[in-house]
Amino acid sequence: MVGRRNGVFCVENIRESGIMTEKSVLSTAEDLELKAIIDSNTDTETVLRKPIDIAQRNRLRICARRLIMMILGDLVYELERELNDCKSILDLGCGPCSPIQYLSNNFHSVGVDIFEPSIEKSRRRGIHDRYFLMDVLDVGMKFSRKSFDGVVAFDLIEHLQKEDGIKLITMMEKIAKKKVVILTPNGFLPQESYEGNVYQIHKSGWVTEEMRERGYRVIGINGWKPLRGEMGKVRFSPKRPLEWFSRLTQRAVRNRPEKAFALLCVKILS
Repeated sequence: MVGRRNGVFCVENIRESGIMTEKSVLSTAEDLELKAIIDSNTDTETVLRKPIDIAQRNRLRICARRLIMMILGDLVYELERELNDCKSILDLGCGPCSPIQYLSNNFHSVGVDIFEPSIEKSRRRGIHDRYFLMDVLDVGMKFSRKSFDGVVAFDLIEHLQKEDGIKLITMMEKIAKKKVVILTPNGFLPQESYEGNVYQIHKSGWVTEEMRERGYRVIGINGWKPLRGEMGKVRFSPKRPLEWFSRLTQRAVRNRPEKAFALLCVKILS
């Protein structure tokens, strides 16, 4: 079954069908290196470890990549280009199906989310190497400056009030050593809670110009904005032809992000 979160698709039961891409399991030395990144005081957070499953690692990798590229369109391609020089990634508001699970890049990753069911689902999929159940607005106290090559937030800042979103972006830029990557809808997109997760409510909107003013390069994602609505779903019928038409419009909006449904914002740090 294929699901989506704010226009970012995820494959729910793809593991059972034998098509799944997983990153390499950490060696002991790598694990110790990753632990050194993280503050040792974890009493107030729940830390969940990635299950070791060597047998399923890289199973049918080529088939999985083709399938995911078909579903996600250009998002995976853009993320692979932007994160190819990052060996460690902090994924804030990681949710149950972060798109970094589909990247072929070799990196260690840490997922942070405030909603425990999302972390549990992500952990079962083996997306990240380590997890923290905590408020993303506390990451500035948890992780030290320049402790990860890349810090990402996919479909997160729109769930925060504007001032909190700005505060989070500032913290991300301090924690990241090389790059900050943010994915958010283009402008305010109304959305209520669902599946018992009150944190899914949208509280703010973000536009191309304000992200550029903060030093971000902005890429248009998910095709022409009028075609999609809440949860990134196609607004009109027939759904399937318009879904494909939306994908075809991606090339037209990539360099005109103000016309796109979503914004992929990238900032390279000195």
